Amino acid sequence: MDNIKKYKIKRLVKELTNYKGNGTSMISLIIPPGSQIGLTNKMLTTELGTASNIKSRVNRQSVMSAITSTQAKLKLYSRIPKNGLVIYCGEAMVNGKEKKLNIDFEPFKPLSQKVYMCDDHFHTEYLNELLEDNDKFGFVIVDGNGVSLYNVCGSDSERLVRYDVSLTSKTRRGGQSALRFSRLRDEQRDNFVRKCTEFCKKYFIGNSNMPLVKGIIIAGKANFKNRVAESPLLDFRLKKIILSVMEVGYGDANGFNQALEQSKEILGDVKMMEEKKVMSSFMHEIALDTGKYCYGVKDIQDCLEEGAVEDLIVYEDLDLFWMKVFDKEKNEEKEIFLKAEEKEKCEYKIIEEEEYVDYITNNYKNYGCKLNIISDKTAIGNQIISGFGGLCGILRWKRCVVNYEEKDDEDDDMDDFDLGEYECYEDDFI
Repeated sequence: MDNIKKYKIKRLVKELTNYKGNGTSMISLIIPPGSQIGLTNKMLTTELGTASNIKSRVNRQSVMSAITSTQAKLKLYSRIPKNGLVIYCGEAMVNGKEKKLNIDFEPFKPLSQKVYMCDDHFHTEYLNELLEDNDKFGFVIVDGNGVSLYNVCGSDSERLVRYDVSLTSKTRRGGQSALRFSRLRDEQRDNFVRKCTEFCKKYFIGNSNMPLVKGIIIAGKANFKNRVAESPLLDFRLKKIILSVMEVGYGDANGFNQALEQSKEILGDVKMMEEKKVMSSFMHEIALDTGKYCYGVKDIQDCLEEGAVEDLIVYEDLDLFWMKVFDKEKNEEKEIFLKAEEKEKCEYKIIEEEEYVDYITNNYKNYGCKLNIISDKTAIGNQIISGFGGLCGILRWKRCVVNYEEKDDEDDDMDDFDLGEYECYEDDFI
């Protein structure tokens, strides 16, 4: 559910960012939870008195109108909602025309900062806090060839550092040099483990007093992973948040991908894992040819109308529009789905239109399905976007496809069947 809420905020931020006003008549107001409406109203009244001194008549009226509208919106609330309140109000230029905007909503998680700005644009940068995933996880991939540190946050993954090392392998030289070679090998390995712990502290703690990640997963081949996890040189603050020490068959990027797969239960609700889980399920249905899948806007819409879709997968930047149009020939209204370039060539009279992702976000509950909005930041996400158009679904049951042309032909054959050529007896029906 959070990914849908985040998508709506992302779309709102994108829309509000494009609005520009004539003069400083666009108000951005963010009230954190626990604030008093009375104090906010008092502040707006003071601002209203200040705005009355603006020399430009047009700008003065616009600012005073925006403040008055904001006060009217506040009157709809008896108290500040649990997660605070966000209001954007003012006059903006849209397609060369002035448009009055008055948007208010409760964020899906608390905003800590109080904001009042009156400017020629809406200040949406304060909403970025809502788009950030709170949970960050650190991955340490270590083997005899080097160590790599990764950050995983939501659907984003980032390699922080890669350190390659060349360790001396065991030799078969004997005599007095054997012990010396053994000491050198041990010294190299100790230095490498020390370097690993230094990287962990630098990238997972930095200059802060607390770890920058919620948990750490240490993975690798042989015994290096255990030596890093158990090393007394590893910062005690990081030792407390070690979630798992696991064996992987590779190092660096391949080892990270393997560790990520093995960490599904640990990472649980991280968006990347949720995305990969549902997309992997879709690809599994395709691979087994179970018939419990669909893709393409026509098949998707047919299955949605039947209530057959269990998981709907939609690319967040899908180039598709839902449109309600009027067909003059049939004298009726109907719904169609067109791409941006097709929309310009539409022959019908357009009554209403909306981007498909916005449309399905507002209506998916009517179809009884779960909506999964995916990004292009993972390999399997790119595969679904390029191979299936970024719109596909997993069905509750296997589809029964009927070829209506063949069925009509069979019906025609039955019409030619003449019962008069046969004699029927009552005993035949007993």
